[in-house]
Amino acid sequence: MLQVMVNGLVLGCVYALIALGLTMVFSIMRVVNFAHGQMFMLGAFICYYVYGQFGMPFWFGLLSAAAALAMVGVAFNRFFFQPVLANATREENSMLMAVGTALLLENLALTVFGEKQRGVPAVADGVWVFGDVAEGGVILTHANALVAALSVVFIVALLLFVQYTRPGRALRAVAQDKEAARLQGVNVKATTTLGFAIGAALAGLAGALLVTVYGVNSGVGTGYSTKAFIMIMIGGAGVTSGAIVGGILLGFAEAIGYDLLPGSVTYLLIFVGMIVFLIFKPNGLYGKPWG
Repeated sequence: MLQVMVNGLVLGCVYALIALGLTMVFSIMRVVNFAHGQMFMLGAFICYYVYGQFGMPFWFGLLSAAAALAMVGVAFNRFFFQPVLANATREENSMLMAVGTALLLENLALTVFGEKQRGVPAVADGVWVFGDVAEGGVILTHANALVAALSVVFIVALLLFVQYTRPGRALRAVAQDKEAARLQGVNVKATTTLGFAIGAALAGLAGALLVTVYGVNSGVGTGYSTKAFIMIMIGGAGVTSGAIVGGILLGFAEAIGYDLLPGSVTYLLIFVGMIVFLIFKPNGLYGKPWG
């Protein structure tokens, strides 16, 4: 069981990174980005080509995925979401736009990359063995440890950026009250674009990290979008701490479920558990009523 918990912690760290990207966009724009999983998938493909096919260093693959997805986020916000939010009179319009962007990215990926599963070389060789494996010891590969450590570094860097930098304070101000932030001289349009870019870049980073563990194909986007929604519903929509806790909890739940049950049964029970949880905590662990 200790091995399962370690696997869950590694997975949960990356899941927290995914959830942070989605919750950042939601907190600033009140838009549920249904294309978040597809952005994750694009980040994984970019790392696959830069690192796995072109032979560039892994860190360059990470930076390439983050930069490319940040530009995708800027374009989506500028040409899709901002015009809709400026002119729409119903929230459903922005939701339909988000679904449309998800379908756009997924079909573009199928056209360009095909359906083939792809993987990359291990980013680090070797393993650590703690205790006697036959008696409950733990095996931790250097690659998995690196993925978890980098996820934590990116999460901490984001939290420090939001807390202590001027653009970060602007992001928090816009998330709390757009009109008040505008009256204080904050460029709301530029700030929301920055928030969308950061959210997309985090999805790209998470994809670049997990492609080293699970590989990637053009159909994984919807599954990761669903997982991201589960995380923020558990933690609370638009709450940074909730996204982190939700990601870690889902990572543990998935690791334990896959160890004890078939994959389909695992997610059936996760969904049932989430429904029951939301009956008693409809705003999540840390969320507050909004609307």
